[in-house]
Amino acid sequence: MNTTPAPGDAIKRHLPDLADLPMPLLPLQPVLYRIVRRVAALHPELFERLGKHQRTSFVIDLTDMPFALHLRPYLPSLILRAVKRDRLPAHQASISGDFKTLMRLLDADEDGDAIFFSRDLLIEGDTEAIVTLRNALDDVEGSIAEDVAEMFGAAGRLALTRLREMAHGPNH
Repeated sequence: MNTTPAPGDAIKRHLPDLADLPMPLLPLQPVLYRIVRRVAALHPELFERLGKHQRTSFVIDLTDMPFALHLRPYLPSLILRAVKRDRLPAHQASISGDFKTLMRLLDADEDGDAIFFSRDLLIEGDTEAIVTLRNALDDVEGSIAEDVAEMFGAAGRLALTRLREMAHGPNH
């Protein structure tokens, strides 16, 4: 058995996890606002399929990131914003999982049912609202992730490729 540490192991042991790092959330807010508006413009049917759950407030806890997301998919006043975990807004439903799992759920190339019902996600609160949101996302033609990446041109497409590699592995 090889007991020689890999290069960089000593440094990695001393670096905190990304989720533990303080992060200023204000710079993320305009980007998230632009993203949710773009998705609404390209996929209004997504919001229509939510029906009464458009007014539901969701918290999406990216467990390996230093923030959570607050989503209210009500078209007249859409909300998608980064929030601190110790200051979560009032919400009716929450979904918790690591970034890779949530990226796979958002991306159109993988079976949403398998991800949704895996033990990799924790759902709490209004289960009907969460199932409705998951079904609406699953019914979208194309990939929301690709639509968002296109907003940022070549840099966005490259970032999506890297994120997919992280979420799905390098052969995706």
